[in-house]
Amino acid sequence: MKKLRLRDSVSPEEEAAIYGMIGDIVDHPAHSTIVHAGRDIRESLLLCKGWLGRAKDLPSGQRQMTELHVPGDFADLHGFTLKTLDHDLVTLTPCRMAVVPHERLRKLTADFPHIARLYWTMTNIDAAIHREWMLSLGRRSALARMAHLFCELLVRLRISGLTDGNSYDFPLTQVELGECLGLTSVHVNRTLQELRRMNLIQVEGRRATILNLPELQGVADFDDQYLYLEPRPR
Repeated sequence: MKKLRLRDSVSPEEEAAIYGMIGDIVDHPAHSTIVHAGRDIRESLLLCKGWLGRAKDLPSGQRQMTELHVPGDFADLHGFTLKTLDHDLVTLTPCRMAVVPHERLRKLTADFPHIARLYWTMTNIDAAIHREWMLSLGRRSALARMAHLFCELLVRLRISGLTDGNSYDFPLTQVELGECLGLTSVHVNRTLQELRRMNLIQVEGRRATILNLPELQGVADFDDQYLYLEPRPR
């Protein structure tokens, strides 16, 4: 709800309707595929706890993460209209999901057009995040793309109330970080060491701390405009 209210107002009646569309709460272990590419889907998943990734695999076994999802994200809202995904949804940590049957989502969007527009906005923001990741993979240096991801996660986790100052839980392994950034594990390690040497970040005990946010944003050329953080009445 925090993500929605950041962008627009949500009335008590709308909030009750949103909670009312949830059909079940399901727990999934870490490192499992909870939605497989190409399979029919009749429900969408709202992440309540944990970290998810959108992933595409090559026949060689190499994997590319195309986005990370943190609590408060609708991981596959676009599946409401597509009815199948072209990628997998994989749990990176133990995850708790709220299951929303599409029939309830259809009724919600028909009864509350304002909520429909708001959720449409959230899928558009997902697309904006995809474009920013594409820019990182295609044009940013390894140092800049890693710095950019740490900056993005700080903003997105702060919205959900999951930061402590400039520090947040960071459960990704170096392999998973490499899958997000298009880097080998060796390159990930080297780049992390360089950010540490520059005294910009510290990653210890599955927690990341940004030591100098303005400098890290400068390295990343980070501009949070693509996250659309300002209220825009719909």
